[in-house]
Amino acid sequence: QVQLVESGGGLVQPGESLRLSCAASGFILDDYAIAWVRQAPGKEREAVSCISSNHGSAYYNYGNSVKGRFAISRDDARHTVYLQLNSLKPEDTAIYYCATDGVPECNGNSYYTGYSDWGQGTQVTVSS
Repeated sequence: QVQLVESGGGLVQPGESLRLSCAASGFILDDYAIAWVRQAPGKEREAVSCISSNHGSAYYNYGNSVKGRFAISRDDARHTVYLQLNSLKPEDTAIYYCATDGVPECNGNSYYTGYSDWGQGTQVTVSS
């Protein structure tokens, strides 16, 4: 059974940083692409980033609103995917989810959010 557990969220001030973690169990993380998706109150889900399996292309992408500020990485030995959030802005406030479709490559559509398996999410609040 696929299980994804996010952690690392919190309350920070604008300009600060956070590192989110997505711990995977119940499947071989090495084989799968993992994505981060966020949802702010009253808004639709927004694709943040995706990283493909190292056994595949090792491709990664970012949404336009986070390019240059966020960085995705994976440590398959630790069964974990990370999202480093830098230069945070109030508009980054959202619940951040990790998700997967159980395939090696990220979806070719960088806006894709229709994943089959999701974690429970971790809250990120950016406020002064």
